[in-house]
Amino acid sequence: MRTLLTKAVIPAAGLGTRFLPATKAQPKEMLPVVDKPAIQYVVEEAITAGIQDVLIITGRGKRSLADHFDRSFELEYYLKRADKLDELNGIVEISESADFYFARQPEPLGLGHAILMSKAHVGNEPFAVLLADDLMAPNSTVLSEMMILNQNTNKIILALKEVKPEEISMYGCVSYKETENANVVKITEVVEKPEPEAAPSKLAIMGRYVFSSDIFDYISQIAPGKNGELQLTDAIQLYLQDHEVLGYVFTDGRYDIGNKLDYLKTNFEFALNRPDLKEGVIEILKDLSRRYL
Repeated sequence: MRTLLTKAVIPAAGLGTRFLPATKAQPKEMLPVVDKPAIQYVVEEAITAGIQDVLIITGRGKRSLADHFDRSFELEYYLKRADKLDELNGIVEISESADFYFARQPEPLGLGHAILMSKAHVGNEPFAVLLADDLMAPNSTVLSEMMILNQNTNKIILALKEVKPEEISMYGCVSYKETENANVVKITEVVEKPEPEAAPSKLAIMGRYVFSSDIFDYISQIAPGKNGELQLTDAIQLYLQDHEVLGYVFTDGRYDIGNKLDYLKTNFEFALNRPDLKEGVIEILKDLSRRYL
């Protein structure tokens, strides 16, 4: 019987230079989307999919990540005394919803290296990787479907989404063969950030992966690339020489917060999906449209 997937790894050691100066003294993963830090949405997604064990890979200056998912008894005491029970339940619930662990990446040596930092914690179990720059809609089932596919096939699963040709150079891209399942493809090649004219397809790798533990052996074999970083796509391409890799194709519910405009758009969309905020946000947008358009 295959081991049930219960562990997730969330790389969060990046410097966040695109959001300076806001990220000079705080992690980009702690920037708020409406009223939660971005990384909390990622953690909640993992928990909803059945994850019980969350390892966050951090770096220098990221202590607030651990503080956020820890209990805060002084704050809890104040909220209880002030009869702010909704706020109290909100901060206690996330701290008790999973077992949280933290590992520190001493140098920014790439996504592959960050995942390699989880080897001792993951052991021989399958595990999910969720990138904190990619948020999924609260009702998304992408990760759950990927975990089921992994359980049924015992294969590595990558999340894939079609993007515009002019956007493909921002992502890892795959060539593939179709299967009987319209949402599942067999990946034959992985290319890191190709130019549009060289891209093998319009299917881009999104920030959700389900790995078996043998991926660590392949990350250990690859040579550093640009800026001395270990590219995860290089390890997956090497893995493809010996194993089959599947892609789970989805269309909606993904939000990129890796740049300022998309981050602002995500805030508006998440607020518009909140019944307590929707009407007010619409009025704000109408007023801004009248003033600036």
